[in-house]
Amino acid sequence: MSMLNLVAVNLGRKKLRTTLTMLSVFVAIFLFCTLQGILDTLESTIEVGSESRLITRNAISLVFDLPMAYKERLKAVPNVKSVSIQNWFGGQDPVNPKNFYPQFAVEAETFFPQYVAEMDIVDASPAQAAVDLPPGVDPKLASFMLERNAAVVGEKLMNKMGWKIGQTFAINGTIYPGSWEFVARAVYRPKNKSFGEETVFFHWKYLYENSNQQARAGIFSLELTDPTHAADVARQVDLLFENSSAQTKTETERAFQAGFVSMFGNLPFVLGVIGFAVVFAILFVAANTMVMTVRERTAEIGAMKTLGFEDRAIFLMVLAEAAIITVGGGAAGAVFSKVLIEGSEFNAGGMLPVMTVNWSTIGMGIAIALVIGAVSGLIPAVQAARLKIVDALRRVE
Repeated sequence: MSMLNLVAVNLGRKKLRTTLTMLSVFVAIFLFCTLQGILDTLESTIEVGSESRLITRNAISLVFDLPMAYKERLKAVPNVKSVSIQNWFGGQDPVNPKNFYPQFAVEAETFFPQYVAEMDIVDASPAQAAVDLPPGVDPKLASFMLERNAAVVGEKLMNKMGWKIGQTFAINGTIYPGSWEFVARAVYRPKNKSFGEETVFFHWKYLYENSNQQARAGIFSLELTDPTHAADVARQVDLLFENSSAQTKTETERAFQAGFVSMFGNLPFVLGVIGFAVVFAILFVAANTMVMTVRERTAEIGAMKTLGFEDRAIFLMVLAEAAIITVGGGAAGAVFSKVLIEGSEFNAGGMLPVMTVNWSTIGMGIAIALVIGAVSGLIPAVQAARLKIVDALRRVE
């Protein structure tokens, strides 16, 4: 009988105990990878941001908007190529208020040229009249540009809601009360899924005119002529409005996105502590199982040594049993977390990218399982290897 067969026979001797130990490691690594997957998702939101764009917002909070007069002054700042307006709409689905998806009022003439690298227009209504498009605007958006209440909708949201190009849909305003009607005139597909596929973009002018001119700028996005001047431009902008009633905070778009992650507090630390606490607890469970296994087979190990099995072979046999239990359960838990989390396509109502578990996280989970196997099996393996034949056989009843 080969060593591998011997290990398999030993693992099958107490099937229930082996199965339960593997399940405990499975659950531990599954939880670890799931928690780490949350961090992977939050970090991917930062990747959406560009280092070549700056975001200027109210220095107090995003809740407070900025005067429209700021736009012309921002355009005059050296190394600023274009300035666009974005405003959070915050409406609700009138049929199902829990069916949340983001909506942004944007200055179309400047927004779409700024974000042309982030999305592809994959479907659109044909324009019913000739239109002079601003430089950088996708020609497929001609129909959207002609119609004040037109909207550009993410492909995933279109499929989810069952909307068609040209269809009118309503959103109940919360910040800007009333029932707002939009016409889906174009569909976008993000080039990077972290950009989000369930967002509605519509004309900022539509919001401005139908809110009795109450809408101002939520944020200004600044496209730069040279990203290397980002720090200087940000400093100049904030100095420009330092003594105004609405002071600004300007930062790169990537830093702006990172700010959203920081709003969750020290979540990475908390999730990391929970994940490693679970893994550490399972380490003791696996170690206890292996100690019990070796103790029960003391006489058998003595007999094996009598038959000529070397200490090294006994050591590797016990270690292999521990590794198979932990790595088997750990690998299954890590892969299951990826399948389950990504299969759920959870994205917090479009506020976050679709939940993902990176392959690096899967690899880390399997590596941790391997470490659990090595640590939990090391002491019993050493004890078994050092066991003297006479001591082992003395325990034979």
